[in-house]
Amino acid sequence: MDDITTLRNHLLELEQELLQPNTRTTPAKLDSLLADNFFEFGSSGNIWYKQDSAGGEGLSVRDMTLSHFEIFPLAEDAVLATYRIQDKTRMVNTLRSSIWKLIDGKWQMFFHQGTITNS
Repeated sequence: MDDITTLRNHLLELEQELLQPNTRTTPAKLDSLLADNFFEFGSSGNIWYKQDSAGGEGLSVRDMTLSHFEIFPLAEDAVLATYRIQDKTRMVNTLRSSIWKLIDGKWQMFFHQGTITNS
């Protein structure tokens, strides 16, 4: 995937997949999408690790809409993705950033951060 548009579309699909209830509640799917050393600074202020989601019951299910998706290549095998989430379940909006790494031929999320915003 050397074409930036193709890569952007692929990473957008992966981010959207992580919002789907079936993915969020299926540890095997989370295991496939998250790098082994994945960690997150959540909008709650908590720090989460892969084993907190893929090793348990998964992630909480919420009604979320993703918008304003952009990517910024950091290296051949690393990309920063930024976007906004409207969380209709919690009635909050967040700014999101993820670092995706190409690991063994597939893109996996290495880092994620959510920050609550007023807009």
